[in-house]
Amino acid sequence: MAPKTTHPVLGLRALNRATLDRQLLLRPAPLGVEEAVAHLVGLQAQNTKPPYYALAARLDGFRPEDLSALMESRRLARIVSLRSTVHTHTARDAVGLRRLVQAGAIDRELKMFRKGLDGVDLDRLASLATACVEERPRTPKELRERLLREWPEADPQALTIAARCLLLMVQVTPRGLWGRSGQVALTTARVWFGGPEDETADLDETVRRYLGAFGPASVKDMQTWCGLTRLRPAFERLRPELLVFRDERGTELFDLPGAPRPDGDTPAPPRFLPEFDNLLLSHADRRRVVPAEHHGRTWTGNQAHRTFLVDGFLAGIWHLDEAKDRTTLTIEPFAPVPRATRAALAAEAERTLRVMTPPGTPYDIVHRESTESAESTESAKRAKNAED
Repeated sequence: MAPKTTHPVLGLRALNRATLDRQLLLRPAPLGVEEAVAHLVGLQAQNTKPPYYALAARLDGFRPEDLSALMESRRLARIVSLRSTVHTHTARDAVGLRRLVQAGAIDRELKMFRKGLDGVDLDRLASLATACVEERPRTPKELRERLLREWPEADPQALTIAARCLLLMVQVTPRGLWGRSGQVALTTARVWFGGPEDETADLDETVRRYLGAFGPASVKDMQTWCGLTRLRPAFERLRPELLVFRDERGTELFDLPGAPRPDGDTPAPPRFLPEFDNLLLSHADRRRVVPAEHHGRTWTGNQAHRTFLVDGFLAGIWHLDEAKDRTTLTIEPFAPVPRATRAALAAEAERTLRVMTPPGTPYDIVHRESTESAESTESAKRAKNAED
């Protein structure tokens, strides 16, 4: 019997630093916006501003106008893709990656709403929806009203969900542009990009791209990221060209041979991330970034919070109050932070504000006391009162 292969073990900090390096979060990257979006295989964009803050945390010399210009020129676009959520992608990924992940979370979402589509011919629905949004961009309400004329007894929400799942529909600008507002309006990728929409991304190449942006990673990690299942065969095909490690729990991790894997002691400056950042959503085991004691603290109900990292790990949330005459960034750590860390957080907050606010905009940075610290202070007050 051949001896069992033992793979090198990557500790938690080593995994953290490798992931941060791939995510362009150890140092500002000298990449253009389109190149960065392609490298990161898209940016979470359930809200309109997160892609801007995601790039502000990662790129050297980033300006919000640069991302906005690429969206207006249709080289980047907002579309439902990974995990059946809205992402900002390059034109190529908006079509190819969306087609690749269709059989995962997107088809599962359609099945969830199938009960409300009793009697609805999905092929007919796709044809009607296509004609509707290709005539001119339509809001979800307009699309729903058109479909309800055909199937008045169907569930209205299910009709629009079905159209969103069946068609490659892009959210057209001005939705998502910096400093401008616009409601969601949809047309097909074919119309928006002016080309075919039948090219599907290669699965093996997508595995390599995922590892390049989020690795080292397990099969389940990638499945969590993209919403597909049964990806083990693809990893097995690629095994001869990949490096294989194990984490401290024994989970098998794959990686690209030439990808960076910095030492676990490599400095990781504070970084301010938007809500829904893919760094926090793209692994089945999130301990490489999210300490166990902070699990679940980035959400309140259905509301996701903006987060920040200290020493590479999730350490708190932040808020932005953009009043008419002044912007205030409030830092809320989960636990007390040393004075030097507070200074580093303030410096990174100031950098973020300089990038993301118009020149000359007055701003304040507020550092709130952590919940843990506040509880300790209150306990100390109670103890002193008892002594008195």
